[in-house]
Amino acid sequence: MKRNRYGAWEGGPDPLAPPYDVRAAVDEVGADVLEGGSLRDALRNLLRRGLSGRGGLDDLQARARRMRRDAMRRGQLDGAVTRAQQLLDQALAAERDELSGRDDEAAAFNSAILDNLPRSTARAVEELREYQWASDEGRQLYQQILDGLRDEVVEQRFRGLQQSLQDPAAQQAVAEMMRDLNALLARHARGEDTTDQFAEFMRRHGDYFPEQPQSVDELVDALARRAAAGERLMRSLSPQQREELASLMQQALGNGDLAREMGALTDNLRALRPDLGWDRRERMRGEEPLGYGEATGALEEIGELDDLIDQLGQEHPGATLDDVDVEAVERALGRSAADDVRRLQELEREMRRQGWVTRDADGLTLSPKALRRLGGTALNRVFADLAGGRRGQHDLRDAGAAGEVTGASRPWEYGDEQPLDVVRTVTRAVARRGAGVPVSLAVEDFEVVETERRASAAVALCVDLSFSMVSEGRWGPMKQTALALSHLVATRFPQDALQIIGFGRSAAPLSQAELAAIEPDYEQGTNLHDALRQAGRHLRKHPEAEPVVLVVTDGEPTAHVDEDGYPVFMWPPTRETITATVQEVDRLTRYGATLNLFMLGEDQGLRRFVDAVAQRSGGRVFTPSSGDLGAYVVSDYIRARRGRRGSRAA
Repeated sequence: MKRNRYGAWEGGPDPLAPPYDVRAAVDEVGADVLEGGSLRDALRNLLRRGLSGRGGLDDLQARARRMRRDAMRRGQLDGAVTRAQQLLDQALAAERDELSGRDDEAAAFNSAILDNLPRSTARAVEELREYQWASDEGRQLYQQILDGLRDEVVEQRFRGLQQSLQDPAAQQAVAEMMRDLNALLARHARGEDTTDQFAEFMRRHGDYFPEQPQSVDELVDALARRAAAGERLMRSLSPQQREELASLMQQALGNGDLAREMGALTDNLRALRPDLGWDRRERMRGEEPLGYGEATGALEEIGELDDLIDQLGQEHPGATLDDVDVEAVERALGRSAADDVRRLQELEREMRRQGWVTRDADGLTLSPKALRRLGGTALNRVFADLAGGRRGQHDLRDAGAAGEVTGASRPWEYGDEQPLDVVRTVTRAVARRGAGVPVSLAVEDFEVVETERRASAAVALCVDLSFSMVSEGRWGPMKQTALALSHLVATRFPQDALQIIGFGRSAAPLSQAELAAIEPDYEQGTNLHDALRQAGRHLRKHPEAEPVVLVVTDGEPTAHVDEDGYPVFMWPPTRETITATVQEVDRLTRYGATLNLFMLGEDQGLRRFVDAVAQRSGGRVFTPSSGDLGAYVVSDYIRARRGRRGSRAA
């Protein structure tokens, strides 16, 4: 009997482990957002740099750009014309050597023909079409000019061509293949089902296509790229060189079926794939002249690298990693690069499958699930700061408890969040089972501490979104603070009603998703007046709750909303703006709201204003550093939500 033995894997990384850590990816995005980055930029940058900075799109794009530069230095594109000129010079030299040993009239006549040939290579080749060569070597060299160019042109289009086309039968076979191909492409262009026709075409002519395309689209893609490279070669030559090469190609292909079907094929492919840059010009650099096949091959490679660079750039709206042609990546950059792309595609798909990200018309965005994780990360950072003692050793271990302890207890019920009464729980277990160690607990033994029902709070957090918050490095701490407070309220104080209000030239409420994605407002203006108006509306929707308003800003008010509802900006601040803002402060004060201001920076105008507001409203002013902002706001929220009386006694 065959026996199998199992043991720990010792051959390197676990082969069954996933090539990515989805939660680590979400946390990397969250770190960028909490540092002040744009949400969409953070998601995009994750894919650009790769998870943990490895195997990202930027590295692959840089490699593709280097390969393109190398291809551009491969040589000169006019090599086909240069080669024809060299072969013609060699043929004429061999013919003149042969004629120099003769003194008959025929030799003299031929010498005169050679002496009067036009300087144009193409025209000279054309005039020598009926010339009677005296030199066998000269005749063979001359024949190579057109035969070699014809073979190169056809072989460039059909990589599976194995034989020379000097044989008329071989030319006819290629022409028949192209006739069938053009018929197939015409039906495909009309939108007809070509499944059976494609299969029959590949059965008859598959030897011309070693890449073995699996569909008409794959066949079109391969042929169109080569045809477009040939057209770009013509566009990249000087007018004189273009005229020379076009004339030589026309003579090489002749006026029969081969030339006719080749022209029709180019037209069909161009119509099917007009996006391939058929008329684009390239300026290649290099020492060696490239033959027709080498030049078009280099241009085809450059065209494919251009497409790849564009795909890897992910710059166009709605771009996805599925747009990246993995097979093209493997052809151009190798197997390891293709594996990197596949890993990134799997990571993006897995993030969507697990519900961490969603895709809309503008690209990827974090889901509510991921935003909760982001908020939790922000809150953990804030709590770490509090635990470090940078804000007076605030003890938040009981944050979210149901209220003040009454001294009584009651049996635990499903859904209770009150702390356990350990003494009474153990006492009930001992009474039920008798004394002994260990004590065995059952569900019915648990009792919880009874607490007073605590009043809820209506909280408005007004955050400054003006550009100065970015320029002074306060955008990230502001965003982290708001996300942390949002998560704290949602998870530990769900009875509270929090509204985050962002204000620049105007103010608007922000959801958690909008807050994570918010970007700086480049319009000038700090419209605290509008923010306080909206804060008042939010508080009045919750009349039974404790009203709390927290303001984070780094500049004095420079904008207000006029009677028609339009924001008005003036610098320096006008009396109208200050008056309108103070009126809103007074309304909030009369309503009984706690109004605390967190002043960032050392702006003297702002300091005078917030000191006056605090004195007028009975609120407090804090001047934290950017790094301490979250700890200040969160701890002050917990203190302020207990009510103005508790606040003043604290």
